[in-house]
Formats: sequence, structure tokens, C-alpha cells
Amino acid sequence: MNLALWIAAGLLAAVAVSGGISKTFVPREKLAVIRGGGWTADVGAGFVRTLGILELLAAVGLIVPAVLDIAPVLVPVTAVCWILLMVGAMVTHGRRGEAAFVVLNLFYLVVAAFIAWGRFGSWPFAG
Repeated sequence: MNLALWIAAGLLAAVAVSGGISKTFVPREKLAVIRGGGWTADVGAGFVRTLGILELLAAVGLIVPAVLDIAPVLVPVTAVCWILLMVGAMVTHGRRGEAAFVVLNLFYLVVAAFIAWGRFGSWPFAG
């Protein structure tokens, strides 16, 4: 189970890095024309960039605390924060009628819930 939790955290961290880089460094106008990125036209550039930075921090929080064995409880805490972020993403895409992205965000939410459940529960990092 420990291996499955590591794989889930790694996959979710990769998703977070990808989304974080695009939201932080790609201009909002370019994001707005990409499939699933239309919501960025409705919000400010600062908001998009802030979400990108949060996603980059999430990628770090899902991996680094456990690897360095410094406050590894931050891994499931980060997973819970990711769950909240995905709820917001699902609401945003749902309002825009983008069902495929709602399902994709639901999948990411389930992966994060698995990490939180496992690391808060029976498979915490050994200290």
C-alpha cells in the first residue's frame, strides 16, 4: 500500500507541476483559448497566477516533506488542500458546462483523497 500511495502522490505532483507551470508562466490570454482554459478569460491574471503558484506548492508538498523526512504530515495536509482546490475546479467547469473536466477533476480529487486517507490513516510515514 505504501508503494501505491507513493505512486499516487507522484502522479498528482506531476499534474500539479504541469498545471502550475502553465498557470504561472503562460499568459492568461493564451490559456483562455486552450480547451478547458476558457475560465481564465473570466478572472484576473493575478488570480490565475496565484492558482498556478498554489499548484506548484502542492507538488512540493506532496513529495518533499516525505523524501526529506521533515514534517511528513504535510503530505496528507497537502492532499486535503488539493481536494478543496479540485472542488473549486469542478464548480468552475460545471458552471461552464465542461463535463469532461468535471470528471477529470473528480478523478484528481479521488487520488488526493486516497493519499490523505492512507497517510493520515494506517500508512503514515515512519518517523
